[in-house]
Amino acid sequence: MSVPFGTVLAMRFLHTSDWHLGRSLHRADLREAQAAFLDHLVRTARSERVDAVLVAGDVYDRAIPPVDSVAMYEDALARLRDTGARVILISGNHDSARRLGVNSALIDASGVHLRTRPAALAAPVLLNDAHGEVAVYGVPYLEPALAAPDPARSHASALGGALGLIRADAAARGATRTVVLAHAWVTNGRDDRERAEAASQQASASERDISVGGIGYVPASLFDRFGYVALGHLHGRQTLAPHLRYCGSPLPYSFSEKDHRKGSWLVDIGADGTATADWVPAPVYRRLAVLTGHLDDLLTSRAHDGREQDFLAVTLTDTARPEGAMDRLRSRFPHVLTLEYQPEGVTVDPRSYGQKVRGRDDLAVAAEFVTHVRNTRPTSHESELLEAAFTAVRVAHDDGGR
Repeated sequence: MSVPFGTVLAMRFLHTSDWHLGRSLHRADLREAQAAFLDHLVRTARSERVDAVLVAGDVYDRAIPPVDSVAMYEDALARLRDTGARVILISGNHDSARRLGVNSALIDASGVHLRTRPAALAAPVLLNDAHGEVAVYGVPYLEPALAAPDPARSHASALGGALGLIRADAAARGATRTVVLAHAWVTNGRDDRERAEAASQQASASERDISVGGIGYVPASLFDRFGYVALGHLHGRQTLAPHLRYCGSPLPYSFSEKDHRKGSWLVDIGADGTATADWVPAPVYRRLAVLTGHLDDLLTSRAHDGREQDFLAVTLTDTARPEGAMDRLRSRFPHVLTLEYQPEGVTVDPRSYGQKVRGRDDLAVAAEFVTHVRNTRPTSHESELLEAAFTAVRVAHDDGGR
């Protein structure tokens, strides 16, 4: 993708989003992986001579991020700016817009542009190249209850109103090349049912649902006639139209994302305002995989060679729950993160818990619980231990009541 020095290029952007700094994966520390991605982002911005890096929201995973995540963010902005690129960043639904945007008016002068206030969304960052001016508008995540003017308070109405203000500003400026950053759930469906179906196919388990009764979905048609729209929120890369794209998160944040190709979009805006985009793959820290089977088979099968360093979600199908399963699995696969048990040939008991325990004494209920957990009845020794435990509790209760 690099070109000889001195070649006249279109305006070039690097579109990234959903860093979620501070997030873990089933308690696995991802700081090293996030730092590696930010290193890659800086290298790409420098090698591709990017004019601006567009960060489309969810910089942090929560409103009050860990201190080390704040330091990682601060360092990333400084290094990106050191490449010569401007940085234009909006807040997402995971971010605290007020905290993220602190001192934004002062920071603007440094070439880092934080767009976190709805009141300023129609004030563009203006960039210039050999073909003239490009107006870049940042639309932070808009909470419908606060931003929408009508009683329906939908994301579509909130975002539609914001884009109307942007179009008016661009028209007043005579801007023919426009770029928009937005953090929303955008679909290509024509009606509510189609949008809901499309959204369910787009989503992954790690995204915080911003829809209630379907009002979170935003039609792609709202973004017509912009040169490029850098979207954030959904964690899988998607091209809804040549000018309308999600880059997704740089790391997989749930096992539903195990097959995602993570990275960023390298976008060129030509003299006529038309956008073209190339995919820049992100480094893979660890792959994610799902393994299912009997414990002994998982531990011995050569089919799983090469999975030893992956993050794994394991489902055991042994008829009886094996003892010490997690420790045994980690002897071969040290990065098992989740373990489920779904025994083969077992049918679900449709009775309620009340029906299951009605008329049974404490020992019978405890024995049934052991059977439910591991799919085998308690041994005689285990039954004796349970009976002794119940007896000890009764004695302690009687002594305490005297």
